[in-house]
Amino acid sequence: MTLSSEQNVRYARQVLLPEVGGAGQARLLAAKVLVVGAGGLGSPVLLYLAAAGVGNLAIADDDAVALSNLQRQVLYGTADVGRGKAERAGERLSALNPDVKIDAQPVRVTAENVSGLVAGRDLVVDCCDNFGSRFLINDACAAAGVPLVFGAVQGFSGQVAVFDPARGGPCLRCFNPAPPPRGAGSRACEETGILGAVAGMVGAAQALAAIKAILGLSDDRQGYVQVFDGLAGTCRRVRLPRDPVCPICGNAPATK
Repeated sequence: MTLSSEQNVRYARQVLLPEVGGAGQARLLAAKVLVVGAGGLGSPVLLYLAAAGVGNLAIADDDAVALSNLQRQVLYGTADVGRGKAERAGERLSALNPDVKIDAQPVRVTAENVSGLVAGRDLVVDCCDNFGSRFLINDACAAAGVPLVFGAVQGFSGQVAVFDPARGGPCLRCFNPAPPPRGAGSRACEETGILGAVAGMVGAAQALAAIKAILGLSDDRQGYVQVFDGLAGTCRRVRLPRDPVCPICGNAPATK
């Protein structure tokens, strides 16, 4: 792919990076990425991926914008309250970068549709707010051999990981074999609270992980979890090996 003169200007600052260059920018423009969830994490993920020129972005979210979202979901404004997130996010991203082809799908991930949503993608970014959807996405990505960028936030803290068992890394079930019981770290932000800037920080880290994965720059997919503590101002990287008895990506995965 040869960049147009306008694209050379638009992406100039990242094309200057030797790790990106024109070839890397062409890879970004050709990439097909699914982002599940267009909320607190999905907002910065989608903005940064679209701005970077990820050429095909699918958005899956069946929710509508609420006034309480605006404290952290920076894709939306007050006038958007009541509008569907997937549709409105698509409009914002198209205005930001017309190079990007948007596939806005106002759907919730289910066991029936998850394989179709994942099919044909180069990468999936999990910006969900519930463990049920997270496990459906993880299992579908593992089955399809599609890398998954995971992110989660609560309060002042967050986590980011790249799961890619097709290349020898772990999957989400190696990290969390089953959803935690209610009240043990599984409560939604409306119960526990979330600082908007923390969602922005974690979402930006997910976008960076996604871009690095597309460009082939990262070893994250081999099994690491980044743990952020916004209150203490710390970040640490924890090794996460593949679990040999994982029912999804272990040595003897369960048949579906």
